[in-house]
Amino acid sequence: MQKVKKLNETEHKNSKRSNDKRSNQRRIIGNAIDLPVNFLIKHKFSPTILSYIGFLCSVSVAFLLSIGGLHIQFYIAWMVPFIMFWAGAFDIFDGEVARRTNSNSKAGAFLDSNLDRLSDSVLIIGLILGNSLHYVLGYIILFLVIMISYIRARAENEGIDMRGVGFMERAERLVILWLAFMAEWWIYTLSKLILGTPFTWFFPIFILFFTGLLILTIIQRLIFSFKALNKLDAQNKK
Repeated sequence: MQKVKKLNETEHKNSKRSNDKRSNQRRIIGNAIDLPVNFLIKHKFSPTILSYIGFLCSVSVAFLLSIGGLHIQFYIAWMVPFIMFWAGAFDIFDGEVARRTNSNSKAGAFLDSNLDRLSDSVLIIGLILGNSLHYVLGYIILFLVIMISYIRARAENEGIDMRGVGFMERAERLVILWLAFMAEWWIYTLSKLILGTPFTWFFPIFILFFTGLLILTIIQRLIFSFKALNKLDAQNKK
């Protein structure tokens, strides 16, 4: 009995921490995107259209990455982080427009989730084709990203609230990748101008760091899920 009580207290703390994280994110994002979201609502952009626009932005970034877009002339290279920014922005806009217009639907959530997985996949394929990522490591990252999503979907199917659980949710992944693309272009370009030879170790080091964070997120979600499921099992046995 004492063990179940302690488990309940721990689970309550974890759930509160996750909800606080999500609430803070929503408050910060809400304040930052009020103007564009209100514009989209005013001009009758549906969440579905915004999801497709975000997906097309991801496909465009993947294509540029596949032709070495971060390491070519400036008039092309700047487009990678620029379009990546809008891919992330529209990933936020679709959900926010749906929430503010009360147009959330199961079909829309299903479409958005699948487009997110396709977007993740094409970005990784773009990095592989552009020789920015070894194909074996690319497949590992793709597997980890899919597992992060699958763990959430499977846990929520069992009635567990997984919102805010794990460090590397999709929004965080997009922001970190965007920052990495910016840094890679500047480091590559400036080192080539100053030293005559480009510094090419930043992105491989970043990818290892990125992979580690993905593994950490999987561990966080597995631990949270197992604890929550054990709690449900204990309650069902009462």
